[in-house]
This record gives sequence, structure tokens and C-alpha cells, in this order.
Amino acid sequence: MRIRRILPAVIATAALAGLGLTGAASATTPAQGAPTDVTPSQCKQGGGMPDLTDNLCKGGTHNGEMVD
Repeated sequence: MRIRRILPAVIATAALAGLGLTGAASATTPAQGAPTDVTPSQCKQGGGMPDLTDNLCKGGTHNGEMVD
């Protein structure tokens, strides 16, 4: 009888631990200084303006990133 009460708690704990691990893995970002390329539309959506003469995104969340 004791196992019937403990087993659901163990399963629930394992399930919650699994959710925590996947949440932590999906929240990772590229390493600082890692070169990233964005499209002109991604630059605009981030609040910047793509400068195609310098191939850079100026302003917004992608400021200074290369425009592909």
C-alpha cells in the first residue's frame, strides 16, 4: 500500500524535473561575441534599420549584427 502512495509522487517529481531541464535548455542564447546574421526583415522587426552598404543592422535588438 505504501508504494501506491509513493509512486505517483516519484513520477510527478521526475516529470517536473524533466520540464525544468527542457526549459533551461531552450532558454540558452548564443555565446557573447559569437557572430550572428539576421535578415533585413528580422532587423526591422527588432526595431532597427538594415544598412545594406555596411551590411549591419543599426539600432534595435540586433544592433551591430551582420545583415545577410
